Amino acid sequence: MPHRTSRRTLLTATAATAAAAATGGLAATPARASAHSANASTDRRLRRVIAGMSLEEKVGQLFVMRVYGHSATEPDQADIDANLKEIGVRTAAELIAKYHVGGIIYFTWAHNTRDPHQIADLSNGLQRAALAGRSRVPLIVSTDQEHGIVCRVGEPATLLPGAMALGAGGSRSDTRRAAWIAGAELAALGINQNYAPDADVNVNPANPVIGVRSFGSDPDAVADLVAAQVKGYQGAGVAAAAKHFPGHGDTSTDSHTGLPVINHTRAQWEELDAPPFRAAIRARIDSIMTAHIVVPALDPSGDPATLSRPILTGILREELGYDGVVVTDSLGMEGVRTKYGDDRVPVLALRAGVDQLLNPPNLSVAWNAVLKAVRDGELTEARLDESILRILRLKSGLGLFRDPFVSRRGVDRTVGSRAHRAAADRIAERTTTLLDDPGSLLPLSRRTHRSLLVVGADPASPSGTTGPPTSTLANAFGELGFTARALSTGTTPSQAKIDEAVAAARGRDAVIVATYNVTAASSQRTLVAALAATGVPVVTVAIRNPYDVAHLTGAGVAASLAAYSWTDVELRAAARVIAGRAEPEGALPVPVQRADDPTQVLYPVGHGLSY
Repeated sequence: MPHRTSRRTLLTATAATAAAAATGGLAATPARASAHSANASTDRRLRRVIAGMSLEEKVGQLFVMRVYGHSATEPDQADIDANLKEIGVRTAAELIAKYHVGGIIYFTWAHNTRDPHQIADLSNGLQRAALAGRSRVPLIVSTDQEHGIVCRVGEPATLLPGAMALGAGGSRSDTRRAAWIAGAELAALGINQNYAPDADVNVNPANPVIGVRSFGSDPDAVADLVAAQVKGYQGAGVAAAAKHFPGHGDTSTDSHTGLPVINHTRAQWEELDAPPFRAAIRARIDSIMTAHIVVPALDPSGDPATLSRPILTGILREELGYDGVVVTDSLGMEGVRTKYGDDRVPVLALRAGVDQLLNPPNLSVAWNAVLKAVRDGELTEARLDESILRILRLKSGLGLFRDPFVSRRGVDRTVGSRAHRAAADRIAERTTTLLDDPGSLLPLSRRTHRSLLVVGADPASPSGTTGPPTSTLANAFGELGFTARALSTGTTPSQAKIDEAVAAARGRDAVIVATYNVTAASSQRTLVAALAATGVPVVTVAIRNPYDVAHLTGAGVAASLAAYSWTDVELRAAARVIAGRAEPEGALPVPVQRADDPTQVLYPVGHGLSY
């Protein structure tokens, strides 16, 4: 655990030293073959499979595609319509039969993840469709289950703290255990590749796309926790994917909507961005995801890393010695589409050294472009075979050629088990960070502060299955013996909503405010100040970025905490900490700069108060 700081002594030591010294372990789990451990006889067998493929089947193996619907063969009519519009097929089974895709990615918005039994049935249906093909090659089923603010499979599956929360906990043991639980539940659902952990080092507080998805700002601490998660996921039988190479932590542009430029020198990249990826490779990670970012010091061409041979082949393959699967970030993101058309992007990605082409906006355009590039001689069939061999090694290592199916009994035994949920609660408690409590208000006593008002932001649940945050917090306090009313005021509260909250606060013993990415111009600041002016003690809980506290200094706040996400497991843990049922053990994994002078640090890495 990180070194704790008392209210009277604020230590400036960074969490990096503590994280490096942290020890942890996980009970042994059944080993599986790694994507890197294919022996000569396995390779011979897989090469025979490749030799039996048509060119069209080979091209298909390179693609991982979205598809709408809860069923591989009988989706709802709205999902049939969406598939016809975007992909030109009615069902997932038709998609697999037409394009021979090597993988499917699950999304909540594509209605792939309704409930555990449905997800398992969908996975089995997809595998049956794949095995019905001429080459009988099983699929890789993937998703983004980072936990925290990026989560596709929700309750009743176990929800766990996200990366920055785990960074605040600073425990390699907890971090590995969280990944093992997540991996075991994904494997039980038939999901065999998880696009996690996030290996970006978040050194830019204004980063709009990474933020709390990162373990923190210290490269060595991030590297330790990335390696821990790789071992956790892969020990549970799921391929991990470190992302986003070569490092997306220092950007003020979201690659979903634009093309970020990272101006790190080569020496800065080596020091700041490379360590977590080196650690992932040492941990024998199965896959690495590319970033749609330009890094001129690594490749002056202006091409995004996803399309850069100097970065993917020169650095990742040759310098870092990585020979696992390289998967692109989504090819539908604007960052990779800015410079080239959708027909050129997949071809250039393959030329750069990519193996898996993830979620192109138009599969027909992308698939046919790769097919044409081979027929025209721009790509050789041997080049495709290199990537397909890596993909098939991964599938073989995951045991998919032996048995790609899952059972409902396995789902019931594993997904959302009592043991997993209890572990998630314990881990979350150790991540909650108490940032400020000048008057020693906390922990709240039911004798003196029984009546609470919970107000603030209610962002949509990452998985669609939890929240809203104010209600979750109010219910959690109710279970702890307080009386609590929830009042949603939103991320941009109007004056009328602020007035309503002020009126509701009168007569209460304390107000809990859930803040969400507060800025200098945010009306959340006005809300907090108005509530504090009532004389009722105000406790703020940052439910996303921990930087909120800098903008609330001087607003009369009695105490401030960071929860790092608004999923139920982290909110319930914050409530237990506020109520004194758990100690605040988290320590900041990133520095918080002053709002009025960003060159000055308000709270350093490693800061966190205790009772």
